[in-house]
Amino acid sequence: MTRLMIYGAAGYTGRMAAEQAAALGLRPILAGRDEARLREVAEALDLDRRVFALDDPGAVDAGLAGVSVLLNCAGPFPRTAGPLMRGALRSRVHYLDIAAELDSYELAEALDAEARAAGVMLLPGSGGSVAMLGSLAGVAARHVAAPRKVGVALHVAGAMSRGSAVSASQNLTARTLARVDGVLVERDPSQGAAFDFGSGPAPCFPATLPDLVTIWRSTGAADVETFVHVSGAAFPRGGLADMPAGPTEAERGANRYQASVIVTGADGRSVRAVLDTVNGYSFTPLAAAEAARRVLAGEVRPGFQTPAGLFGAGFAETIADTRITLLDTPAQTEARRP
Repeated sequence: MTRLMIYGAAGYTGRMAAEQAAALGLRPILAGRDEARLREVAEALDLDRRVFALDDPGAVDAGLAGVSVLLNCAGPFPRTAGPLMRGALRSRVHYLDIAAELDSYELAEALDAEARAAGVMLLPGSGGSVAMLGSLAGVAARHVAAPRKVGVALHVAGAMSRGSAVSASQNLTARTLARVDGVLVERDPSQGAAFDFGSGPAPCFPATLPDLVTIWRSTGAADVETFVHVSGAAFPRGGLADMPAGPTEAERGANRYQASVIVTGADGRSVRAVLDTVNGYSFTPLAAAEAARRVLAGEVRPGFQTPAGLFGAGFAETIADTRITLLDTPAQTEARRP
C-alpha cells in the first residue's frame, strides 16, 4: 500500500496541502465530513474522495482501508487527532498532522509504546510551526555541547485563518506551561521576554506551544520555554463566523514569518539563531505534503516522532525559501565560555 489520504482536504489549509500533494504526483485520496465541499475539491484536482465522520470507529477503519499514510488537516485537533490517531493504529497507517495545539503531541506520547509495537509512526506537526522551530533549535543545538536550555519565539504576522481562530478561541483558558528539568510545569503568563527576529529585540509573550514536547524530544534539552510575538492583524476582531477562510495569496506574500532561538549548553555557553520563511499558511501545506512524500518513500520510524528528529534539522530549509542563520559563530561562542 502506497496511498496517501488527506483528511480535512476541503478546509483552507487542507485544500492547499491537497494541491501541493497532487503537484508532487502523490495522487492522494481526499477525505472529510462535508460531501459537497469535498466533491468540489476532488473534482477540481481529479482525485478520489471518501466521506466519513469521526464519531464511529468502524467508519474510520473503513475510511482508512487501503491507505498507508494519513495526513490530518482537520481542526480543531483536540477533536480530530484522537479518533484518527487511534484509527491509524488499528489500521496500521502512519499518522501525520499539522496541529499547533499541545493535545496531539501529548496523545502521541501516550500512544508511543503502542505505536512502536504496531510498527506505526505518529508524526504530529509534520508541517507548520513545529517543523520550523524544531529545525531552528536543531541547527543551533549543533553548536553547543549537551543542550540544556532552549528559549524559542515565533513571530506570527498577518491574518489568521478561520480554523486557527476557532482553535485559539477554544484554547484561551489553557495553562501557560514551560518545561523545567524535563517536566511540564505552570509558568507566570506575565513573564515575557525579548527576542531578535532580525530587526532588533521585540517583546514576546509566553505561550504553550507543542515545541515544549517536540524540542525536548529532538534536542534532549531539559528546560524549554516558548514565546510568541504578534504583529499586524494576526488575531481577528469580531465574530468568527464572519471571518474569511484564511488570508489571500497576496496577504500571505506580504507577511513572512520569523523565529528566534537561544540554546544553552550544560557548560553555560549559548548560541542564537534566526529563521525567516514564507507565511505560515504557505509553509504548512508545503511542508506537510513534503513530509508525506518522504514517509511514502520509506522514511519511517515507528512510534512518536518529530519532524526535526525524523528528517533532520535541515528539513525546514527544504521548504520554499526558508533560511536559518546562526548569529553566533563557534569562535564567538567560545569567547563567551565561562
